[in-house]
Amino acid sequence: MRRQGDEAMMGMRAGLAATQVLRDRGVRFAFGVPGESFLGLLDALHETPEIRLVSTRHEGGAAFMADAVGKLTGLPAICMGTRGVGSANLAIGIHTAQQDSTPLIALVGQVETPYRYTEALQEVELDSFLGAITKWSVEAPNGERLPSIVSEAFRRSVSGRPGPVAVALRGDILDEAAPADLPPATATPAATPRASDVEAIVATLAAAQRPLIIAGGGVLRARATGALVELAERLAVPVMSAFRRHDVFPNDHPLYLGPLSFGAPPSVVERARAADVVLAIGTRLSELTTFAYTIPSPGATLIHADVAPEVLGRSFPARYAVAADAAETIAALLGAAGTAPAPGREAANAEDRAAYEAGSSPPTSGTVADLVDPALVVAELRRQLPDDAILTSDAGNFWGWFARYYRFQRPGTFLGPTSGAMGYAVPAAVGAALVRGNEVPVVALAGDGGFLMTGNELAVAAQHGLNVKGVVFNNALYGTIRLHQERAYPGRVAGTELQSPDFVRYAEAFGGHGVRIERNEDIAAGVREVLAHPGIAVLEVVVSRESIAVGQSLSTVVARTR
Repeated sequence: MRRQGDEAMMGMRAGLAATQVLRDRGVRFAFGVPGESFLGLLDALHETPEIRLVSTRHEGGAAFMADAVGKLTGLPAICMGTRGVGSANLAIGIHTAQQDSTPLIALVGQVETPYRYTEALQEVELDSFLGAITKWSVEAPNGERLPSIVSEAFRRSVSGRPGPVAVALRGDILDEAAPADLPPATATPAATPRASDVEAIVATLAAAQRPLIIAGGGVLRARATGALVELAERLAVPVMSAFRRHDVFPNDHPLYLGPLSFGAPPSVVERARAADVVLAIGTRLSELTTFAYTIPSPGATLIHADVAPEVLGRSFPARYAVAADAAETIAALLGAAGTAPAPGREAANAEDRAAYEAGSSPPTSGTVADLVDPALVVAELRRQLPDDAILTSDAGNFWGWFARYYRFQRPGTFLGPTSGAMGYAVPAAVGAALVRGNEVPVVALAGDGGFLMTGNELAVAAQHGLNVKGVVFNNALYGTIRLHQERAYPGRVAGTELQSPDFVRYAEAFGGHGVRIERNEDIAAGVREVLAHPGIAVLEVVVSRESIAVGQSLSTVVARTR
């Protein structure tokens, strides 16, 4: 181990050089469970106060927090774990960052050099173990190379399609000498569309009868929502948001036609399949965005624009493929679009918007017979939360009510995993509260199953004095799986029943406040009480099993399959 005064003899330690490289590139958060294999990195973070070190209760929570920071800031955060066990726990968040195109840097402790390749304690080949779920996974061979490897890891994380990278750190190299001069940062390459393509794309959109823009995470990363609004208005082309990109376009805008998401009203999918020209920008057109690769419809013209060339035309043949940043693409299209909107589409656009509003306006009274109607909870959150509130979401059927009824007005106000990972909401809310410094409300939304996967990270919120709220929809089920189970194996229930703790007392155990509601009449007061409480507060919403998903009842699903 390093002794005081060693630095004068050896120059800057490799671990410190690595943290300073990342600090100089704008990294400001590091999350993890401390481990003996990277003590030198922890000590380096102690000497790099610009990077805030946050100890978590599980490495999966650390990776989810880092993912949330990457989504909100556009810069990677660090997540850390030790050897095989820590890296295995980190994997769920790393995979989420890969599928969400989120910049993230995983720094993982490794066995010391003298013991490598002996199946030492917790030893695993981390570069290959994490290679399938990262853009780049590498093991640093020594301290001298570490600063340049970390610099390259940052470059790869933010370049092109952003994503996670992993660097394995042998415990002994962190205290080795590193070069005195840190590697300089490199500029991000510019990617702009061809002028000839721009003219043709604008002409194609102007001539379309039922054009549609599908906007994805690339628009959010490029901070291009305002420009997209201008483009949609200029060309009179309506917009839908890609899966779990609800905040990419103001939801109350007359040209917004809804999210391509589970729970969306039927008008969304119907209109998307009716489009004759689709401009997909900043999205890879994933399975869920395209409803199992059925959008765009056969015969429709696809214009695909994304910063990652490898996704263009991968799922559908594209007439025009634009490998460029979303902001650059939108700016170029605006430059060629002229000033007058395409004629003849105003009435059709208004009709489409009216259909969306009719299908996505929450009921004014309960529509379920027992316990709480989730739709009324969503409506009350809409009324009481400001436009800049951040909602984080787990996977689960509960989200269908939000997809249908909630309205996001500003970019950077929704965080949810496109990977469908459960356990995301609570740690993501912690990360969001750290980034925003408690200046806006942050609400974690989860089912009773997902909430308990990472609810322990409320301890981190308590330790750092964060204003984090939770809304738990409790139906004592793994509801999404139960829905699929009843369809595939009707009446043969296996593994989907749950028993949960008292969530009010659970919140109180972290020094917070809990409220349980079982009647629709108590929704407004319960939401108000939870949002008004400083610090941690949890609203437990007791939902009938019959309310299995938005627009569906469990008994109806069972009846159809028998």
